[in-house]
Amino acid sequence: MNKPLPTAQAEPLFNPLSPDVIRNPYPYYHRLREVDPVHRSALGFFVASRHADVSFVLRDKRFGKDFVGRMTRRFGAQVLEEPVYRSMRHWMLQQDPPDHTRLRGLVVKAFTARRVEDMRPRIQEIVDHTLDRVAAQGHMDLIADLAFRLPITVICEMLGIPPEHHEMIFSGARTGGRLLDPVPLSRAEIDEANAHGLAQAEYFRGLFELRRRNPGDDLTTQLVQAEDEGSRLTNEELTANIILLFGAGHETTVNLIGNGLLALHRNPDQLRLLKDGPSLMPNAIEEFLRYDSSVQLTGRTALEDVVVGGVPVEKGEAVLCLLGAANRDPAAYPEPDRLDITRPNIRPMSFGGGIHFCLGAQLARIEAEIAIATLLRRFPTLTLENADQPEWRPTFVLRGLNRLPARW
Repeated sequence: MNKPLPTAQAEPLFNPLSPDVIRNPYPYYHRLREVDPVHRSALGFFVASRHADVSFVLRDKRFGKDFVGRMTRRFGAQVLEEPVYRSMRHWMLQQDPPDHTRLRGLVVKAFTARRVEDMRPRIQEIVDHTLDRVAAQGHMDLIADLAFRLPITVICEMLGIPPEHHEMIFSGARTGGRLLDPVPLSRAEIDEANAHGLAQAEYFRGLFELRRRNPGDDLTTQLVQAEDEGSRLTNEELTANIILLFGAGHETTVNLIGNGLLALHRNPDQLRLLKDGPSLMPNAIEEFLRYDSSVQLTGRTALEDVVVGGVPVEKGEAVLCLLGAANRDPAAYPEPDRLDITRPNIRPMSFGGGIHFCLGAQLARIEAEIAIATLLRRFPTLTLENADQPEWRPTFVLRGLNRLPARW
């Protein structure tokens, strides 16, 4: 389980952006959990890697986000003058109560279990149409042609983005992943993120005007009306949270579908098992989430002095929770490095925990379930072209593939 790691590891114990870690972070997590499970990084924060500690930090009310405090302590007050961070400070993902409660309350109705379950026929329709486009050619990129198109279409429809704009959005590059990484961004990366964020804000401002003139049964209309009511949402919050919903609504699902398909084809016994027993699909999705999580890390800030795993954490200090490490903790799951789609009692940490548990968790599960099941049914001879050396995106927090070529 713990294969030898490079020996030249001073602080930090590993570089999350090194090609070896991007390729396979899990041996590094095992070492970290064994030698320093609540590790103080040279970058000035703690890193928690055990399942019990991660679960504790995500759920204990003595931890919060404190985005402004955390960013200014680490980078100085001027960091919030950057447009991209000024926008991020309004994300509900970065808020503490009462603002978090207010913002989440405005969108939670769109993600109820009933409403999401009712979307199954439409999701199936999108998957069928997506696969119809490529069926005759005998090959596809599972990321660009399926994993990307499905959740983008779904979130565009939920947000009321006009169908004639969808192709423009498909052709847009997948950017922004580095923004969440614990390694500081270069000036060039910040400039790129600013430009991308400002372009998104400009697009969505046009969408707000469209939905003011032509209201629809969509989230954007709902939020525009909340802004017009005055006290519930400012224009900055509206813009920032639509951008958040758009990004969160597709990024993690793209990675769940891609990572799941890669894991299956690297484990042919599990692929056969799933083909022979399609009813295993819901449990398989939980195992894909656990085995190779789309989101590897989330952070919290101590709102008062607290002890984590026997280590004192002072008020104002940040704790980064390695979700991918928690999901592979042998104390939580026997043989954690083995893909087992029949594994019982899987409760992956991949969607976070506590008040920030992912709003779209059930939607992501259903999208992945329908996409993978339909693909295996329609293209039973499908094989991957580079399962041994796949092309990973150069980001750490959002773990996913750039491409996944396949043939049938």
